[in-house]
Amino acid sequence: MVNKIKFYNNFKVLEIHKHSIILIGNFDGLHLGHQKLFKLAKKYKKKFRLKIGIITFEPMPKMYFNKSIKNFRLSNLDQKKKILENLGIDFIIIKKFDKKFSRIQSYSFIKDVLYKSLRAKYIFVSDNFRFGNKREGDVNQLIRNERYLKYKIIKPKPLILKNKVISSTLIRNLLSNGKLQHANQFLGRTWSIESKVQKGRQLGKKIGFPTCNMDMKNYVIPKLGVYAVKIHRKNNRKILKGIANIGYRPTFNQKKLLLEVYIFNFSENLYNKYLTIDFINFIRKEKKFKNINQLKKQIKLDIKLAKKN
Repeated sequence: MVNKIKFYNNFKVLEIHKHSIILIGNFDGLHLGHQKLFKLAKKYKKKFRLKIGIITFEPMPKMYFNKSIKNFRLSNLDQKKKILENLGIDFIIIKKFDKKFSRIQSYSFIKDVLYKSLRAKYIFVSDNFRFGNKREGDVNQLIRNERYLKYKIIKPKPLILKNKVISSTLIRNLLSNGKLQHANQFLGRTWSIESKVQKGRQLGKKIGFPTCNMDMKNYVIPKLGVYAVKIHRKNNRKILKGIANIGYRPTFNQKKLLLEVYIFNFSENLYNKYLTIDFINFIRKEKKFKNINQLKKQIKLDIKLAKKN
């Protein structure tokens, strides 16, 4: 059941959202570990008849502090919102992470935000949660102020599958190493990218395989190569199938990283349209071919493999 969520860009919440359960984090990818956290929060919601709210940050603090990190995210903000609508959340505070907010003292965040503004009842955080100027605040500081500021800290145990702690970092590493099946398993769904179709050099069209060219934006870069994919268009329920190539197109001596999607049995114009690409299977790594004919032969084999998915 889809829940109607109230969105805020500051901590001035409505009275109905005060005295709530608050979860704080980036929640990048909203993987099975995060989902376990939300399930626990929903038990508290039912038991104590409270609302559930999330505090998350844009841009992600790690990307704000290290401008050289360009490709990092598992999901963009729109994807995050859509997934949260299915997880029983009542409101989300998307706080702009800027110079001013990065310098807030940890105790000010606790007293002025969590206590005075939100009147939080239960605060869910991970054991390694850090906050405040120069990451001075930690879970121990939050616990020390529990009684005085009338909230309770909940530290759920991390989810462990196949002897691994499920985390966004683990999933990024799996994608980078071509272990898409494991990444999808730990996400609890297929990893996907949302982006706009751009006009390219039409190299695919010239060799008989017209592609949708898409920018990777600030998504994490998976292992370069060819993938079996499913394609979703906005306001269109029909799911299309195809293959995608993420790479530099070495056969054509190109230098820019690009996501190219070839859709099976499809000829409509999709320029400037937003697509969601679901990554189903990793087929092969990127390779430079001696000539165009070799490349075309390989693409036909890639399509044959992709159609089995």
